[in-house]
Amino acid sequence: MMWRVALIDSCGVRADALAAAAFVAEGGRIECRPGAVDPTGHGSRIAAVLTRERPVGLLLGQVFTAAGPTSGAIVAAAIDWAVAGRADLIHLSLGLAGDRAVLAAAVGRAIDAGCILVAATPARGAAVYPAAYAGVIRATGDARCGPEELSCLGPWLIGACPRLEGAERGAAISATSGGASVAAAWVTRAIVGHPKRAAAPEIIARLRACARFDGPERRTPAASGR
Repeated sequence: MMWRVALIDSCGVRADALAAAAFVAEGGRIECRPGAVDPTGHGSRIAAVLTRERPVGLLLGQVFTAAGPTSGAIVAAAIDWAVAGRADLIHLSLGLAGDRAVLAAAVGRAIDAGCILVAATPARGAAVYPAAYAGVIRATGDARCGPEELSCLGPWLIGACPRLEGAERGAAISATSGGASVAAAWVTRAIVGHPKRAAAPEIIARLRACARFDGPERRTPAASGR
């Protein structure tokens, strides 16, 4: 049975490849659309990872426009829209800097409805949301990982390739072309590659079982010259 995956991002997927699409405006107003132009290209890149040679029922909630950043209320409305659309998994290759009650509540409703949530989190720095909420599978970039490879970095933190397929190891990563957002897409791809639905703790156990690396990368201290 095909997974229904809600991609909360910037749109940019062929209309015939979508199960549903919507534009989420300020204030949480939902405008159903057959498809939308991707103003940043980010959603298109994430969707390409999720769907390449892997059929999914894609629900696409557009929360980014050319105008700039999104808001907690908009992302929350998109999550509620995805739950109403019977999404099995909600994918968020994004992170907001502050905790917002409206977003926390929407995440709680999605988890209560049985949705799996995967959200990007940076490898360093302050926590971002919704990745920091309990019950959300957090995904970040791990330079050790190639495409389709995973690492287990913590109880709910999974590392994955920070590059799009075809990019070489060591290649420069920009905020729009790679990093945690692309890694999150590889994590979701690994989840939907399994035909059986499961609750989040079992999903985490599956990811841990297939991870190539266990624990953070251990760097050898630079030679001191002594």
